[in-house]
Amino acid sequence: MAEQPVRAGRGRPRASSRELLEDAAFELFLENTYAKTTIDQIAQRAGVGRSTFFNYFQGKSDVFWVDVDGAAGELSDALGAAAQDAQPLQALGDALASVARGFGPSRVPWILTQYPLIGPALEVQASALARFTQWAGILGTFAGVRLGLDPASMLPRSIAYALTGAVVAAAQEWAAAGPGRGTLDPYVEAAIAPLLAGYAG
Repeated sequence: MAEQPVRAGRGRPRASSRELLEDAAFELFLENTYAKTTIDQIAQRAGVGRSTFFNYFQGKSDVFWVDVDGAAGELSDALGAAAQDAQPLQALGDALASVARGFGPSRVPWILTQYPLIGPALEVQASALARFTQWAGILGTFAGVRLGLDPASMLPRSIAYALTGAVVAAAQEWAAAGPGRGTLDPYVEAAIAPLLAGYAG
């Protein structure tokens, strides 16, 4: 649970401010819908100034992606730690499973369970596409380098976007499974296994 606002003039830890903004945004989205909620309302509900909002988020839709953005960094780290002699496809699968293992009943991105309540907001869809492209870029760069190919060439890009799509599908299935869903990694492993086998063949 997010910390309560501290008294004015005492300051607030940065992490606490971000969590307060996230909680305030999600409350308002449920109360007023995403489209009718403003950044000013989010900041006011969180008890911070408008400028504080922009210390953490570029726009309203970015509030949804804190966990996903953090996981992108975890993915980069996991791939960077892969042994140089590891099979590229296996290393990709291991890295994705490792990141997915960090998501469980207490860490479920809000947008996965509440998306139907948000509605077809174009900026949310655009922000989602930006994240998918980022993940594909991380995967494609690794695949290209390890396969000795230009990361922008077809095979690394095909591998990257196929895996990204499979992870999205796995995350949706996992979120829909409800409180007994467990961790995300078995869903991701099941979704990417046919792709890894296909590309390996």
